[in-house]
Amino acid sequence: AGIGRGQMTVADKHIAHHRHVQALYRKLLKDVEGVLLHEAPSADYDSNFWLSTITLDSSLRIKGQENAYKDVVRTAVGGAAGVIHAVDCATTDCQPNENVEALRAFMLDKKIEARPVWKPMHKQPVYKDAPAYINGVSEAIFKIGMCLPAGPWVTDEDVYYIVKCIKEAIVK
Repeated sequence: AGIGRGQMTVADKHIAHHRHVQALYRKLLKDVEGVLLHEAPSADYDSNFWLSTITLDSSLRIKGQENAYKDVVRTAVGGAAGVIHAVDCATTDCQPNENVEALRAFMLDKKIEARPVWKPMHKQPVYKDAPAYINGVSEAIFKIGMCLPAGPWVTDEDVYYIVKCIKEAIVK
């Protein structure tokens, strides 16, 4: 509760920052073919844009895409609720498309932490036996979605660099 109360003192400033970052992404990504920035569906919605997310068209090609999912993470892999497990295979039955993984790796090489949108809860190992009410939408979004940096320490210069790197990653 104390942390929540403390956050309330800066919430308006943080929300204004996130909206500013979203507007900058909107401006810089508007003409990037194959990359769609997610927005509020209409003026009836008042998003705080806490996450700036994009989707990649499945036809979009990214530098290094041919090597996506070739490396297996050999350390413990985290899961929901702090459960960790070792993996022997670089792929699972629910993973982002190769272009999303290739862009994540490309951005990491540029010192940018971009990541897929959250894996659907029913695909998390800790929830494998839990009831799930699904229609395929969460898996479809997970395959093509990516979160871009947007936190309170992300500057305008950072956003320009992030978008420059996205454009650099795309194979023409």
